[in-house]
Amino acid sequence: MAKKIAACHCAPLKLVCEGKPMFVAMCHCQDCQRRTGSSYNLGVWYNKTAVAIRGNDKIFRRVGEEGMELAFHFCSVCGSNVYWEASGLENELGVAGGAFADPDLPKPTVSLYDKRRHRWLQIPDNIPCHITGIGSDEL
Repeated sequence: MAKKIAACHCAPLKLVCEGKPMFVAMCHCQDCQRRTGSSYNLGVWYNKTAVAIRGNDKIFRRVGEEGMELAFHFCSVCGSNVYWEASGLENELGVAGGAFADPDLPKPTVSLYDKRRHRWLQIPDNIPCHITGIGSDEL
């Protein structure tokens, strides 16, 4: 089974992810834009049993736009956000796509909060685009 390594900027916080991700989500919500410093977040979602976490982290908790509780795990040294957990998805965790630094990372399979998407950003063909979170009406 293939392994992918995600790491923070200074490398002591690492995740070893086995196998294929469950899904890859582009999130355009304003909180993700602010957290990443980019126009969207790319989250690579794995079953928790497929991920080994190594290193120390700090956690920031917040409630998302639709009431979902989120816990973001940051490197305690460099501050990079490497992964997160969400209420309602207790068996899964999201890994920051950029933390893999891998040009072969799978393309997104879903786009979320399209109402907040930067209009110049092109979404890959043939993926569902939701106005808000998962389960909302597709565009």
